[in-house]
Amino acid sequence: MEIGTIGAGAFAQAFAKQALKAGHKVKLCNSRGPESLREIVSRLGPRAIAATRDEVAACEMVLLAVPWDNVPETLANLPRWKNQILIDGTNPFHGKAGKFTLADVGNLSTSQFIAALAPGARVVKALNTIIVPNLEAEPIVNGARRVAFISADDDGAKKQVETLLAGFGYSVIDLGNLRDGGLIQQAGGPLAGRNLLEEGERHR
Repeated sequence: MEIGTIGAGAFAQAFAKQALKAGHKVKLCNSRGPESLREIVSRLGPRAIAATRDEVAACEMVLLAVPWDNVPETLANLPRWKNQILIDGTNPFHGKAGKFTLADVGNLSTSQFIAALAPGARVVKALNTIIVPNLEAEPIVNGARRVAFISADDDGAKKQVETLLAGFGYSVIDLGNLRDGGLIQQAGGPLAGRNLLEEGERHR
Protein backbone atom coordinates (compact mmCIF):
# COMPACT_ATOMS: atom_id res chain seq x y z
CA MET A 1 0.00 0.00 0.00
CA GLU A 2 1.06 3.60 -0.56
CA ILE A 3 0.64 5.54 2.70
CA GLY A 4 1.17 9.26 3.19
CA THR A 5 2.11 11.31 6.23
CA ILE A 6 1.08 14.94 6.59
CA GLY A 7 3.89 16.05 8.84
CA ALA A 8 7.37 14.57 9.00
CA GLY A 9 8.38 15.01 12.63
CA ALA A 10 9.36 12.32 15.10
CA PHE A 11 5.87 10.79 15.28
CA ALA A 12 5.44 10.59 11.49
CA GLN A 13 8.94 9.15 11.09
CA ALA A 14 8.29 6.48 13.73
CA PHE A 15 5.06 5.53 11.94
CA ALA A 16 6.89 5.48 8.61
CA LYS A 17 9.49 3.06 9.99
CA GLN A 18 6.78 0.61 11.03
CA ALA A 19 4.96 0.95 7.69
CA LEU A 20 8.15 0.44 5.71
CA LYS A 21 9.10 -2.58 7.82
CA ALA A 22 5.66 -4.04 7.03
CA GLY A 23 6.36 -3.68 3.29
CA HIS A 24 4.46 -0.49 2.43
CA LYS A 25 5.64 2.58 0.53
CA VAL A 26 5.50 5.88 2.43
CA LYS A 27 5.26 9.43 1.09
CA LEU A 28 6.12 12.15 3.62
CA CYS A 29 5.44 15.87 3.42
CA ASN A 30 5.86 18.93 5.61
CA SER A 31 5.25 22.66 5.39
CA ARG A 32 8.74 23.36 4.03
CA GLY A 33 8.55 21.21 0.91
CA PRO A 34 10.15 17.97 -0.37
CA GLU A 35 13.70 19.32 -0.56
CA SER A 36 13.79 19.76 3.21
CA LEU A 37 13.06 16.04 3.66
CA ARG A 38 15.97 14.62 1.67
CA GLU A 39 18.00 13.57 4.69
CA ILE A 40 14.98 12.03 6.44
CA VAL A 41 13.85 9.90 3.48
CA SER A 42 17.44 8.86 2.81
CA ARG A 43 17.66 7.61 6.40
CA LEU A 44 14.31 5.80 6.16
CA GLY A 45 15.24 3.92 2.99
CA PRO A 46 14.35 3.57 -0.71
CA ARG A 47 10.58 3.10 -0.26
CA ALA A 48 10.31 6.43 1.61
CA ILE A 49 9.61 9.36 -0.70
CA ALA A 50 9.59 13.10 -0.07
CA ALA A 51 6.42 14.53 -1.63
CA THR A 52 4.20 17.57 -1.79
CA ARG A 53 1.09 17.86 0.38
CA ASP A 54 -1.14 17.28 -2.64
CA GLU A 55 0.76 14.10 -3.55
CA VAL A 56 0.49 12.81 0.01
CA ALA A 57 -3.23 13.61 0.23
CA ALA A 58 -3.80 11.50 -2.90
CA CYS A 59 -2.57 8.33 -1.15
CA GLU A 60 -5.25 5.79 -0.22
CA MET A 61 -4.33 6.10 3.46
CA VAL A 62 -2.88 9.22 5.11
CA LEU A 63 -1.61 9.87 8.64
CA LEU A 64 -2.27 13.35 10.05
CA ALA A 65 0.75 14.08 12.25
CA VAL A 66 1.02 17.84 12.75
CA PRO A 67 0.79 19.92 15.95
CA TRP A 68 -2.79 20.65 16.96
CA ASP A 69 -2.46 24.39 16.40
CA ASN A 70 -1.51 23.68 12.75
CA VAL A 71 -4.42 21.32 12.03
CA PRO A 72 -7.03 23.81 10.68
CA GLU A 73 -4.62 25.57 8.31
CA THR A 74 -3.05 22.30 7.17
CA LEU A 75 -6.38 20.70 6.27
CA ALA A 76 -7.70 23.91 4.67
CA ASN A 77 -4.74 23.94 2.25
CA LEU A 78 -5.31 20.41 0.94
CA PRO A 79 -7.36 19.39 -2.11
CA ARG A 80 -10.81 17.95 -1.44
CA TRP A 81 -10.68 14.40 -0.10
CA LYS A 82 -12.03 11.64 -2.34
CA ASN A 83 -12.85 8.89 0.14
CA GLN A 84 -9.26 8.34 1.30
CA ILE A 85 -8.67 7.17 4.85
CA LEU A 86 -7.31 9.89 7.14
CA ILE A 87 -5.71 8.50 10.30
CA ASP A 88 -5.96 11.10 13.03
CA GLY A 89 -2.86 10.64 15.17
CA THR A 90 -3.05 14.08 16.76
CA ASN A 91 -3.55 15.11 20.37
CA PRO A 92 -5.36 18.37 21.18
CA PHE A 93 -2.57 20.35 22.82
CA HIS A 94 -2.11 24.08 22.31
CA GLY A 95 1.43 25.42 22.59
CA LYS A 96 4.80 23.68 22.70
CA ALA A 97 6.53 21.19 24.99
CA GLY A 98 6.48 22.37 28.60
CA LYS A 99 3.65 24.84 28.00
CA PHE A 100 0.83 22.60 26.80
CA THR A 101 -2.84 23.32 27.42
CA LEU A 102 -5.71 21.10 26.28
CA ALA A 103 -7.75 22.42 23.37
CA ASP A 104 -11.50 22.83 23.67
CA VAL A 105 -13.60 21.82 20.66
CA GLY A 106 -16.94 22.04 22.41
CA ASN A 107 -19.22 19.02 22.44
CA LEU A 108 -17.20 17.07 19.84
CA SER A 109 -14.34 14.63 20.07
CA THR A 110 -11.26 16.11 18.42
CA SER A 111 -11.54 13.49 15.66
CA GLN A 112 -15.08 14.66 14.90
CA PHE A 113 -13.68 18.18 14.70
CA ILE A 114 -11.03 16.98 12.23
CA ALA A 115 -13.64 15.08 10.19
CA ALA A 116 -15.61 18.33 9.82
CA LEU A 117 -12.45 20.03 8.49
CA ALA A 118 -11.78 17.21 6.01
CA PRO A 119 -15.04 16.54 4.13
CA GLY A 120 -14.75 13.50 1.89
CA ALA A 121 -12.14 11.81 4.11
CA ARG A 122 -12.91 8.68 6.12
CA VAL A 123 -11.40 9.59 9.48
CA VAL A 124 -10.03 6.93 11.82
CA LYS A 125 -8.62 7.84 15.24
CA ALA A 126 -5.50 5.78 15.99
CA LEU A 127 -1.98 5.76 17.44
CA ASN A 128 -2.22 8.99 19.45
CA THR A 129 -1.95 7.02 22.72
CA ILE A 130 1.47 5.61 21.76
CA ILE A 131 4.46 7.83 22.53
CA VAL A 132 7.20 8.11 19.89
CA PRO A 133 9.81 5.83 21.55
CA ASN A 134 7.19 3.07 21.83
CA LEU A 135 5.98 3.63 18.26
CA GLU A 136 9.57 3.26 17.07
CA ALA A 137 10.14 0.14 19.16
CA GLU A 138 9.29 -3.46 18.35
CA PRO A 139 5.51 -3.92 18.97
CA ILE A 140 6.06 -7.33 20.59
CA VAL A 141 7.61 -7.13 24.08
CA ASN A 142 8.50 -10.39 25.86
CA GLY A 143 5.85 -12.21 23.87
CA ALA A 144 3.12 -9.61 24.52
CA ARG A 145 1.80 -7.25 21.86
CA ARG A 146 1.55 -3.52 22.38
CA VAL A 147 -2.08 -2.36 22.18
CA ALA A 148 -3.27 0.14 19.56
CA PHE A 149 -6.77 1.61 19.83
CA ILE A 150 -8.94 2.63 16.87
CA SER A 151 -12.22 4.54 16.51
CA ALA A 152 -14.21 5.51 13.41
CA ASP A 153 -17.70 6.10 12.06
CA ASP A 154 -16.84 4.21 8.84
CA ASP A 155 -16.54 0.49 9.60
CA GLY A 156 -14.75 -0.27 6.33
CA ALA A 157 -12.09 2.36 6.96
CA LYS A 158 -11.70 1.18 10.54
CA LYS A 159 -11.17 -2.40 9.37
CA GLN A 160 -8.47 -1.30 6.91
CA VAL A 161 -6.59 0.58 9.62
CA GLU A 162 -6.99 -2.39 11.96
CA THR A 163 -5.43 -4.63 9.29
CA LEU A 164 -2.59 -2.15 8.81
CA LEU A 165 -1.76 -1.92 12.51
CA ALA A 166 -2.10 -5.66 13.05
CA GLY A 167 0.41 -6.01 10.22
CA PHE A 168 2.79 -3.83 12.20
CA GLY A 169 2.44 -6.32 15.07
CA TYR A 170 -0.01 -4.50 17.34
CA SER A 171 -2.97 -5.95 19.18
CA VAL A 172 -5.76 -3.69 17.90
CA ILE A 173 -8.79 -2.84 20.05
CA ASP A 174 -11.87 -1.23 18.52
CA LEU A 175 -13.31 1.51 20.76
CA GLY A 176 -16.33 2.24 18.59
CA ASN A 177 -17.25 5.49 16.85
CA LEU A 178 -15.38 8.77 16.51
CA ARG A 179 -17.22 10.44 19.33
CA ASP A 180 -17.25 7.82 22.08
CA GLY A 181 -14.02 6.06 21.15
CA GLY A 182 -12.31 9.33 20.29
CA LEU A 183 -13.05 10.87 23.67
CA ILE A 184 -11.70 7.78 25.45
CA GLN A 185 -8.34 7.80 23.69
CA GLN A 186 -7.64 11.48 22.94
CA ALA A 187 -5.50 13.54 25.32
CA GLY A 188 -7.43 14.03 28.55
CA GLY A 189 -9.23 10.68 28.11
CA PRO A 190 -8.64 7.60 30.30
CA LEU A 191 -6.49 5.76 27.72
CA ALA A 192 -4.28 8.67 26.67
CA GLY A 193 -0.59 7.95 27.10
CA ARG A 194 -1.06 4.42 28.47
CA ASN A 195 1.43 1.79 27.34
CA LEU A 196 -0.67 -1.38 27.39
CA LEU A 197 0.47 -4.86 26.39
CA GLU A 198 -1.70 -7.89 25.69
CA GLU A 199 -0.45 -11.44 26.20
CA GLY A 200 -1.37 -14.27 23.85
CA GLU A 201 -3.68 -14.23 20.86
CA ARG A 202 -6.93 -12.33 21.27
CA HIS A 203 -10.00 -13.84 19.64
CA ARG A 204 -11.70 -11.39 17.31
